[in-house]
Amino acid sequence: MAAVAQPHNCFYFWFLFIAIFWFLLPSASTETDNYIVHMDLAAMPKPFATHHTWYSATLSSVLDNPRLGMLPSKLIHTYNHAINGFSASITPSELKALQKSPGYVSSVPDSSLQVDTTHSSHFLGLSSDSGVLLSNYGSDVIIGFVDTGVWAESESFSDEGMPEIPSRWKGKCESGTHCNKKLIGARFFNRGLIAKFPNVTISMNYTNDTNGHGTHTAATAAGGYVKDASFFGYGRGTARGVAPRARVAIYKAIWEEGNYVSDVIAAIDQAILDSVDVLSLSLGLDGALLYEDPVAIATFAAVERGILVTTSAGNKGPQLGTVHNGAPWVLNVAAGTMDRDFGGTIRLGNGVSVLGSSLFPLNSGMATSKLPLVFMGGCYNLKKLKKVGHKIVVCEDKDEYNSYSLSLQVDNVETAKVGVGVFISNLSDWDNSVQTSFPSIFLSPSNGNIIKHYIRTSSNPKARVSFHKTIFGRKPAPSVARYSSRGPAESCPFVLKPDIMAPGDAILASWPLKVAATDVNSRPIYSKFNVLSGTSMSCPHAAGVAALLKAAHPRWSPAAIRSAMMTTADVVDNTQTPIKDLGEKNKLATPLAMGSGHVNPNKAVDPGLIYDMEIQDYVNVLCALNYNKNQIQTITRSASNNCKNPSLDLNYPSFIVIVNASDSNTEMEISREFKRTVTNVVEEATTYEAKLTPMNGNGVRVTVKPHKLEFKGKNHKLSFTVKVQLGHWIVQRDPNVVFCYLSWVEVGGGHVARSPIVVTDLNFMLRSHQKNNT
Repeated sequence: MAAVAQPHNCFYFWFLFIAIFWFLLPSASTETDNYIVHMDLAAMPKPFATHHTWYSATLSSVLDNPRLGMLPSKLIHTYNHAINGFSASITPSELKALQKSPGYVSSVPDSSLQVDTTHSSHFLGLSSDSGVLLSNYGSDVIIGFVDTGVWAESESFSDEGMPEIPSRWKGKCESGTHCNKKLIGARFFNRGLIAKFPNVTISMNYTNDTNGHGTHTAATAAGGYVKDASFFGYGRGTARGVAPRARVAIYKAIWEEGNYVSDVIAAIDQAILDSVDVLSLSLGLDGALLYEDPVAIATFAAVERGILVTTSAGNKGPQLGTVHNGAPWVLNVAAGTMDRDFGGTIRLGNGVSVLGSSLFPLNSGMATSKLPLVFMGGCYNLKKLKKVGHKIVVCEDKDEYNSYSLSLQVDNVETAKVGVGVFISNLSDWDNSVQTSFPSIFLSPSNGNIIKHYIRTSSNPKARVSFHKTIFGRKPAPSVARYSSRGPAESCPFVLKPDIMAPGDAILASWPLKVAATDVNSRPIYSKFNVLSGTSMSCPHAAGVAALLKAAHPRWSPAAIRSAMMTTADVVDNTQTPIKDLGEKNKLATPLAMGSGHVNPNKAVDPGLIYDMEIQDYVNVLCALNYNKNQIQTITRSASNNCKNPSLDLNYPSFIVIVNASDSNTEMEISREFKRTVTNVVEEATTYEAKLTPMNGNGVRVTVKPHKLEFKGKNHKLSFTVKVQLGHWIVQRDPNVVFCYLSWVEVGGGHVARSPIVVTDLNFMLRSHQKNNT
């Protein structure tokens, strides 16, 4: 009997437990929703050791059914850096009760995120349900990268959902590289390096990226979707390249042990053979004429094969005439800022919070501890700084717009080993300064004045510092980054360079996990993503856009794609005012800084008109440059070049007039005339009218004939002339740069094809060019 009764009793008690459990649970009909709740840290009672315990207790106190305590699913996340608060799944009545809790600030319903790069593709207007991405996200377009290799294990190069590799692909992967349907090629080239240094020891003699640069650029242009990507919490979101369905081919020619152009050219050569569609080159040579520039020569061959080549403008701004990769056949890309900033918060002892820029990766508990504040003025006295100790040191950079002055102060504060460095400066783009190996925040003068006033008026000034904040909606944006090299290009100053601007400042993209992303107090820190700035970052953005356009218009030539990107570029920022130049004290950006403007992919896919070209057009320019037969053959690889029609007037979507000293010293009017031919690329007949903005310089007149173009249908070509007339031009010590825009505006339609017109007297360009060609 006992043996029979035992299982009966167990069943009874188990049934009773289940019944009580379900009775105590909240009603299944009560709907819950996810909310993000912002809290005031200053209101946290002292008994709580951490924010997490305070948030947990607060949430437990408002539950509809507190008898079971807080269910594990209620509290979703505790935030310590991005916001002060937490996210929770709660009912409407629980939310109402929470709103009355001490420390509650605000709450918003949780919402699904758009699939963006964090955050540049969103800034470019590339969403998943509209615009140019409808062309299969660049599917089956192959982008080649000549760089430092690739970390193939990155999630950015996963081939999940990718179709089979295009049959036209002729490339391969070196043994040891984990290629797939996304990363379809990986080769390395270092024979030139080894030949130069026979005893060199290559640490990793295969395609693996030991630097990070190549992984970053490839992921920027064509990385797939990666959820919850960030740089230690900065820029958290779903990462994705500009053309997330494009294929990636890597050609490693840049090594930690050194690099040589011979290896770079071998890489380009292989890329041409492999049948890439777009080639991204975040590298270049300075001061080389076209026939002496192996990169220019190799890219001529690539363009001849129908490959669009994007190149970086260089990082020697803001000086004029510093742009490299000035060949007329490549797309030269300047760097701009975005509407996102990474930063930290200084919460002063009086409760006021001041926001600044920062990328310090660790928090080190400083968000919960106060430190004394001390104002040091210019932090140039290292001996004095070393006596400060573990405090928050505030430095003010009085040398306006001098990045070297700021860098010197940053170095001094790091060497002094203080608690936190706060730097007040007029520099708007922190680029190389903001990522420090010690806790630091960079402030604008207006925010810096708040801190200085508090220090002056407080008997015991203190503050606590927190990091890992991502701020969206920065205005104005974009702006031209200070470091971005300016045109014209010494190699060919008669064609306006750079061509276009793309995001290049503080770009987050994939990073090799085995390569230190940064360091803190000389200790390496590792991350799957990193934040970099430079025209190396803007170049792959343009490559990704080119891939999208190639997918949408497979038959377009490289010149047609470049034209579409240039004539539809934006010349105003997100305040609807002309784009500014951070390297010129926020004055209006000239085309010598930003080219035709900031790339706009969704406009570029439907440009209305294009300026197209053939290889012979580039040959005509080479002939007009007075290159001899051998020099031209060096570039074209042909001994039978047609120089019957030499002309510097390339059918380009921009115009530049360079006034030399002999012209300016005459009493005669200076006049330049340009002829252009545009092609209608929409199906129906259309009419365009010419619109000219005022030239921002006295004595310069621009006329266009004819004033109206009437196209009969698709592929109809029409020509026009632009005449630029100057009065008596006076060459000054500081170069003059004046410009305006010619826009062909569709009558009764939405297409606008805009081109910059620049007049400048950078005479050293002409003298240097002519001297080297006599």
